[in-house]
Amino acid sequence: MATVDEKSKSYFPLAGQADDGWSKENEATATCFCGAVQLAFPTQGPGLVDTFICNCTDCRKITASMFASNFIVADVHLKHLRGWKTLKTFAQSRTIASGNAMTNHFCSNCGTLMYRVGSAYPGKSILRIGTVDDFHLHETKLRPRVEQFTKDRVAWLAPVEGVKQFEGSAYTHMRRSKTGKDQSGEKL
Repeated sequence: MATVDEKSKSYFPLAGQADDGWSKENEATATCFCGAVQLAFPTQGPGLVDTFICNCTDCRKITASMFASNFIVADVHLKHLRGWKTLKTFAQSRTIASGNAMTNHFCSNCGTLMYRVGSAYPGKSILRIGTVDDFHLHETKLRPRVEQFTKDRVAWLAPVEGVKQFEGSAYTHMRRSKTGKDQSGEKL
């Protein structure tokens, strides 16, 4: 297990074909597996909106895993550094719990899902924590704050300690007030 000091440093392991990811105090990169697509995103608010784990059946299927670890970024803060034309999209609403359309943006070379855009959340993109190049951020600034669709979580996977739990969508259950706080009063 890594020490606290070790987790405070950037960590760029060999993961995928790209080796030019970077991380600064307020911004970092996310890159697809083949390296053709690279994004820059904020690592704090207001551009970084929230972080969450999703156990919904749609996320399970699209990630080929038992859950998805995500973070939401305001689109005005999301930068396409390369590969924008390499991205392909697939949109549908049939399996989305809200019934709203969700558009998936994939690298057409390697198939990495870079982000999703939901019609119910205009101006925001949902990126995958696993695409972030600095693995240190996975455990620090991007550590999930919310876990949603816990009713669909597999029985052998325990809840993440210290993370707010929601049986359904956390974002339809949270009331966003003018102060930017959820229904419990905690800042989003």
